[in-house]
Amino acid sequence: MSRINVLIMGAAGRDFHNFNVFFRDKEEYNVLAFTATQIPNIDGRLYPAELAGKLYPDGIPIYQEEELTDLIKKLNIHQVVFAYSDVPYNYVMSKASIVNAAGVSFRLLGAAETQVKSTKPVIAIIAVRTGSGKSQTSRKIVNLLQQAGKKVVAIRHPMPYGDLVKQKVQRFGSLEDLKLHECTIEEIEEYEPHIVSGGVIYAGVDYEAILRQAEQEADVIIWDGGNNDFPFYVPDLTFTVVDPLRPGNELTYYPGNTSLRLADVAVINKIDSAQPENVAKVRNSVRKENPKAKIIEAASPIKVDDPTIIDGKRVLVVEDGPTLTHGEMEYGAGMVAAWMYGAAEIVDPRPFTVGTISETFVKYPKIGVLLPAMGYGEQQMKDLETTINNTDCDSVIIGTPIDLSRLIKINKPYTRVGYDLQEIGDFTVEKILRDKGLL
Repeated sequence: MSRINVLIMGAAGRDFHNFNVFFRDKEEYNVLAFTATQIPNIDGRLYPAELAGKLYPDGIPIYQEEELTDLIKKLNIHQVVFAYSDVPYNYVMSKASIVNAAGVSFRLLGAAETQVKSTKPVIAIIAVRTGSGKSQTSRKIVNLLQQAGKKVVAIRHPMPYGDLVKQKVQRFGSLEDLKLHECTIEEIEEYEPHIVSGGVIYAGVDYEAILRQAEQEADVIIWDGGNNDFPFYVPDLTFTVVDPLRPGNELTYYPGNTSLRLADVAVINKIDSAQPENVAKVRNSVRKENPKAKIIEAASPIKVDDPTIIDGKRVLVVEDGPTLTHGEMEYGAGMVAAWMYGAAEIVDPRPFTVGTISETFVKYPKIGVLLPAMGYGEQQMKDLETTINNTDCDSVIIGTPIDLSRLIKINKPYTRVGYDLQEIGDFTVEKILRDKGLL
């Protein structure tokens, strides 16, 4: 029987996972290529033979997504699998149209086809968009479980931007581990908060292997989801964070709407900074799309290390990179701090950008006067450092969830902005966990 030739469209995350758990050992399929987008410096590599399995002794090449149509013809592809996230519906269907016009099938793999079952309880924290406030929800849940004496191990949605073989299974239990694994800024933003709170977090490429190792030291597994993807593991309890600063996105983004429909609990975050009518709009969306989901309403009040760095100053605001880029947020915690603590001016970084940071503003022109903390590699970190230090400002507001000064040298005064989840009302995360028997 002839094998079905497959191409997987991805961004070094869901694509590799789908291959590992669904395609890798099935002889009826022949995965001939991955394509890459969203994340720089992924195309031109191989998915290595060491991870690809016995059916792929030479590994699998990774191409630029721009080559999709030519690859379908050149490789005689029969199926194209779309496997990345945080994109609008019309984007997904435009890709489907390109694939269908080339004469082949377009496929989206579902949760049951791609989820791995754990031997330990799994709590999944996911979101309808990047930047919805999932991180502070995860921190809240982890802290409550730790206080109850549970050994909690978090597993983060993949960000394998380096040597994929070395990154097969990564364990982070100390800040030194971040250096050991040569993490990017984007990775550190997700791992460091867990480490600082005394926890352990895993990530990597092979998520069944990761799970089996994590189970050896965990009472409870936390799936700390990325972008707006649905979980890689079968969850016992799913929290989905919904963002009223982007009302309607919960209905029109892939796979964010899937994540909403999978929720046991919908957390409507940022109600302290959203318009009441937008909170109501999002609440109605939850009730319509997933009427069985319980709803928690919450705020994310900010805290600033040193407000005098902001008051009356011309400030450069540095925000979380993915939140501003493919997350399409118009502002984050850094900008809220600038407004709250009386910045005299928000300085535009664009006249001062260099290298890959300049390229980021070309690719995402709607970023505006904020500076995304991009750091997908050593050169981009250097470009970020140069851009910050070039910028003609009095001080810098760091709205990322990490201490950026540990990674780059900042030549002017700066202050960090933090934020935690604060539930409004009696219906809380703690009550949900207790009712589920997890506390």
